[in-house]
Amino acid sequence: MEFANEHPAFHSARQIYQVLVMYYLDGKKQSEIAVETGLSVASVNRLIRQGKESGMVEITIKSPWLSAHQLESDLAALGQLQQVVVAPNVARSEDHSLQMVGAAAAEYLLSRLKDGDVIAITGGKGVSALVEALQPSRKYDVQVVPALGCVQGKHYTDVNHVASEMAARLGGHAWQIHAPLFTDSADERDMLMGISAVDQVLDKARNATLAVVGLGSIHSDNSSYYDLNLSARHASSSIETSGARSELLAWLLDANGQPAPFDANRRLVGLTLPELQRIPFSMAVVAGRDKVDPIDCVLHGQWLKGMVTDESTAAGVLELALSRGASHG
Repeated sequence: MEFANEHPAFHSARQIYQVLVMYYLDGKKQSEIAVETGLSVASVNRLIRQGKESGMVEITIKSPWLSAHQLESDLAALGQLQQVVVAPNVARSEDHSLQMVGAAAAEYLLSRLKDGDVIAITGGKGVSALVEALQPSRKYDVQVVPALGCVQGKHYTDVNHVASEMAARLGGHAWQIHAPLFTDSADERDMLMGISAVDQVLDKARNATLAVVGLGSIHSDNSSYYDLNLSARHASSSIETSGARSELLAWLLDANGQPAPFDANRRLVGLTLPELQRIPFSMAVVAGRDKVDPIDCVLHGQWLKGMVTDESTAAGVLELALSRGASHG
């Protein structure tokens, strides 16, 4: 119903509002609006456009990815990382969160993968989750190479198994390393690293174009480091004394992200952290609240260029950094 003394400008604004409500809120098609209002489809389209141009329409997208996007920017700035991917926490369990992170990491890896790439990898639950989620649309002429020695027992600790699985899914070639992750002594480690068959594999890893690594917690019941180094379970007091807080490439790191003075670090067969740092792009695949402190340590060391994690873990890292900054303020 229209009033005789209704101002033309008011009538026009009300008509635009009516059309906007029908289109955006009621979800009606422009043809349906035209029938109900007696307007032509062209007039309905014009009124919608006028409403948008006049500022009457404000579109808000509600999605779990919005907060994740902000976390990506903040975490990248905090750790001086080239790329951060944060998967939203839509899952109820940490196992499902790890699957989400693995899927996000797989998608990101495929987005930058090209023929001729050499991928250096570690074992670990995060890297295994990435491999399980890989669904490439084509085959890639790539090589996958272990970045450290092998620990048999569980599928995710066996870096040869993980490398073979990744190469099979990508259609590439896998290298195998025939050396344990830890030796009995530093001298034995030096001797083993000097064997040409071992050095050839690790040299391939040193010259990789990409690195995909796990990142471990130390002071948690389900720490994968103790799957890598079985004897370390009996050396918890030594680990605590060394100040170790995180694990990267099986190296135990202190709060500043530097190798802790723990004996196992001297017996480790694999790339050094500076060698990892020289790889053009390296990313960790990591999820879970028990990884907050380990991530913080690794960011201090600046060994990585990228990270894929979940929303709550990323938020925890930023909260930790904020609280540390407040305590120093």
